[in-house]
Amino acid sequence: MRKLFLTVFYSGLSPKAPGTVGSFIALILGLGLIPFIPLSTLFLLTLLITVIAVKQINIYEQEVGEHDSKEIVIDELAGMWIALSISGITQDNMLIMGGLAFIYFRIFDIWKPSIIGRIDEKVEGGWGVMGDDILAGIAAGIAAAGTYQLLIKFVL
Repeated sequence: MRKLFLTVFYSGLSPKAPGTVGSFIALILGLGLIPFIPLSTLFLLTLLITVIAVKQINIYEQEVGEHDSKEIVIDELAGMWIALSISGITQDNMLIMGGLAFIYFRIFDIWKPSIIGRIDEKVEGGWGVMGDDILAGIAAGIAAAGTYQLLIKFVL
């Protein structure tokens, strides 16, 4: 059950780009929830998942003896859902905003600028695994919202 949760329904076991696959599955799950729950509920659900994930990651890391295994993608789910929660996504802009949030999240999660990279390098255990993705999600949500506003003003 722990592996099902930490790998987001085994998407983290993808032989190629498990972080991107996990992020995409998280995007699909998030977009599926948005018509039925307020963004504030998605945000709170993400916080609950994060707290549970930190504890489960700590246990898992002790069992396997490896920090931030590539198969753990629950952190990508948390980051994507935070990005969606704060981006201002609606049912009317779901495809554009979801795409922007996904692209920006992957950029920030892979590039790891500034404090995102420092958390990834210096924080151990579950908070180290989750922390960088949470900050990448915040940055992605802000960037997606800003880009969407520019698109509305100049393109759409």
